[in-house]
Amino acid sequence: MTGRLRETDLKVFATCPPSYNATPRTYLRDVLDVASWSEAAGCEGILIYTDNGLVDPWLIAQEMITHTQRLCPLVAVQPAYMHPYAVAKIVASLAFLHGRRIYLNMVAGGFKNDLEALNDHTPHDERYTRLVEYTTVIMNLLRGGPVTVDGRYYRITNVKITPALPPALLPGVFVSGSSDAGLAAARQLGALAVSYPKPVAEYEASGTAPEAAALGIRIGIIAREDADEAWTVARKRFPEDRTGQLTHQLAMKVSDSKWHKQLSRLGETPASSEQPYWMVPFENYKTFCPYLVGSYDRVADEVARYVGVGYRTIILDVPASPEELDHIGIVCERAAARVAP
Repeated sequence: MTGRLRETDLKVFATCPPSYNATPRTYLRDVLDVASWSEAAGCEGILIYTDNGLVDPWLIAQEMITHTQRLCPLVAVQPAYMHPYAVAKIVASLAFLHGRRIYLNMVAGGFKNDLEALNDHTPHDERYTRLVEYTTVIMNLLRGGPVTVDGRYYRITNVKITPALPPALLPGVFVSGSSDAGLAAARQLGALAVSYPKPVAEYEASGTAPEAAALGIRIGIIAREDADEAWTVARKRFPEDRTGQLTHQLAMKVSDSKWHKQLSRLGETPASSEQPYWMVPFENYKTFCPYLVGSYDRVADEVARYVGVGYRTIILDVPASPEELDHIGIVCERAAARVAP
């Protein structure tokens, strides 16, 4: 591994394997393998999901920190699970113990059934209103105190986080920017807005990308020197699966996620050698993001076009191997060269 992702002037994150179908005996080893590959490839950090069916992301984050040198966990944080003081306390404690920066992926929703199981019936857009207040409390606590808040959702009085967080380790904040409410929340917080992107031509045709302090995309990449080889690898890794398609359709019925529905509509556009945007993994319930597939140069062209409309942070799908991250590194190097000033 070359660490080439660190040299591209793009901020690249990998994604942690989910624990849904994992076994206790092998899961932690798999997680730490992916963390090791991601750090060696030069990733800034690694996204760790959260929902009712997954291992707690903070415990995974601590394991990653203790087994890597510089990789920064990007931890999904859901207001339904944790008081904002608890989030701030964990961030400060990890910084005190390990001197490592954390990124926060602020999650307003999730699967509708998960939220209802926790007696959270807050409407979609109001969840983002709550998320803004929640995140503001966390960040104010981490910037120092004491902090007093008499808000709509949270009330605290003269609270101070100890140990104090060094300013250099203040978390980066990500928010989903796939809905109008999410994008508005990202703007209010000065956060990076993450999108499950449409084909880049749609942004270019409109002449603009969403407006936020910073923009990121969540994608998978499969690329080789030869496009046919890349497509062979892609179809072997993500074959069409009727059971997965039915599971996807069921998930659509129980989700009020705007991005989930947007991606389903986008999947109606077939990929081709001219169009590397590929939705089969999402439609077969293998992952939750679009893929870019093709030759190094063709996929690099597409990534460079996303960068050209403002997306400079990339959150990759779970990497299949260290070699796959190396292929992605070649794409990102070539994409960065295309957009260099």
